[in-house]
Amino acid sequence: MKNRLFLVGALTLASFTLASAKTYDIILTEPSTAGNVQLAAGEYHLKVEGANAVFTNLDNNKKFTVPVKVQNVEKKYDQTAVETNDSNGSSKVESIELGGSTNKLGF
Repeated sequence: MKNRLFLVGALTLASFTLASAKTYDIILTEPSTAGNVQLAAGEYHLKVEGANAVFTNLDNNKKFTVPVKVQNVEKKYDQTAVETNDSNGSSKVESIELGGSTNKLGF
């Protein structure tokens, strides 16, 4: 009985952890490459899952998973900001600062 109760408690706690995973809203004003994935211009929900960033396009609900390097800084970012680099006529996402956290994603 104790083992069953412990398992139920652990599963409940795990579901709260998953449900509270933070998402960030970003807007790409032009088609951009993040890692090796081409993202269309538009609005996205961004969620960090371990060493991956998951972009969900709000227009069509398609998901794109991209490996990222999560960097920690000392001061929290006030807002979420996307840094891009335009070269050879195409836009590439270089990093994303996650508002309300001390995390920066590098691509």
